[in-house]
Amino acid sequence: VQLQASGGGLVQRGESLRLSCTASGSSDAIDWYRQAPGERREWVASISSTSSNLADYAKGRPFTIFRDTAKNTVYLQMNNLEPEDTAAYYCSAVQWQDGVRYEYWGPGTLVTVSS
Repeated sequence: VQLQASGGGLVQRGESLRLSCTASGSSDAIDWYRQAPGERREWVASISSTSSNLADYAKGRPFTIFRDTAKNTVYLQMNNLEPEDTAAYYCSAVQWQDGVRYEYWGPGTLVTVSS
């Protein structure tokens, strides 16, 4: 599975971005992660064919994960962005095969939120 994330950019506090993750193959789930400078990578959200979830810190924010199955694309809509949302955002594809979890990563897209 090959992934391509896009949609990052430089925005001001309070503005919105929609990140896209397009996959070349099928997967059981798509996850979004982010990594701020000097910080560990943290999970943001995930979506499968049956459910979607947000990290606890994201649940209180106007963040939404959704997908367009026809385009094999998953979106992370982030509204009312804050400077602490500045990070490289990555998507990963998860496949389960015979009880083994495989994860594929694509290059990230950079989000910078200025104050």
